Amino acid sequence: MTPSRDIDRLLAIMAALRDRENGCAWDVAQDFRSIAPYTVEEAYEVADAVERGDLEDLRDELGDLLLQVVFHARMAEEAGAFAFPDVVEAITTKLVRRHPHVFGERATRDPGAIKRLWAEIKAQEKAERRARRGDDRPPGLLDGVPPSLPALTRAEKLTAKAATVGFDWTDAAQVVAKIREETGEIEEALAAGDRAAVTDEIGDLFFAVANLARHCGIDPEAALRGTNAKFERRFRHIEDTLAARGRTPADTDLDEMERLWGEAKAGERG
Repeated sequence: MTPSRDIDRLLAIMAALRDRENGCAWDVAQDFRSIAPYTVEEAYEVADAVERGDLEDLRDELGDLLLQVVFHARMAEEAGAFAFPDVVEAITTKLVRRHPHVFGERATRDPGAIKRLWAEIKAQEKAERRARRGDDRPPGLLDGVPPSLPALTRAEKLTAKAATVGFDWTDAAQVVAKIREETGEIEEALAAGDRAAVTDEIGDLFFAVANLARHCGIDPEAALRGTNAKFERRFRHIEDTLAARGRTPADTDLDEMERLWGEAKAGERG
C-alpha cells in the first residue's frame, strides 16, 4: 500500500486493516461503539485547528476525521448494512433535496426564506423516517437533538428549540437572575451536605449558563474551550517562572502562585 489522493486507496487500506487474517489486530477488534469516541475526538481536533487558524493541521485533522467515516462505513459493509458509496449517495441526496433554491425550482436568495425552507424539509424527512420505522407517535419539538452531543452544546440546542414556540426568557438579564438563583440553591445543598442535590443544582447552573450563552449569541463550548486555554496558558506561566527559580508548584504556597497568576493575567492585558 502506498499513499494516494484516490479515495479508493483509502477504502482499500481500511479493508486491509480490518482483514481478519492479515489485518491489524487492534483495528479488527473495534466496533461502532468503541470507535465512536474517537470520531467525536477527531471532530474536536478539526475545530481546534480552525480556531488556531492552522491550515496545515486542518488538512491532517480532516484526514483523521475522514478515516473515522471510512472506518464506520467499512464495519457497516462487513455487517451487510451499507458501504461507503451509500454514505456518499445519502449525503449528496440530502444536499440536493435540502437546497431546492439552488438545484430546484424554488429559487430564492433570502436568508430567512432559506432557513424556513431548510426547517420544512428537515421536518418532512423526520416524518418519513418515523413512518419507515413504524413510529406513529406525534413528533416532539426536542426530537432530533442528539443525546451524544457535548452537554453544553445540547443544552444550548434544547433551549433554542424550546424558544421557537416562546418557551424562553425574554432577555439575557432574566437568565442572569436565574443563574444567581441556581448558585443560591447550590449553597443550600452544600450546607445540607446533600451530594445528590449538589449534583442536580450544579447541572441546573450549567444549563442556565448555556442558556445565557445562547441569548448572547455565543457558543458555550467555544467559550469554555477559550477559558480552558487561558487557564493552561496562565498556569504554564506559574510553572515556567517557578522552574527558573528551581522550584515547582508542589513546593510553593498558594499566595505566591496567585501572585504569579496575576502577573500572567496582567501580561495578557498588555
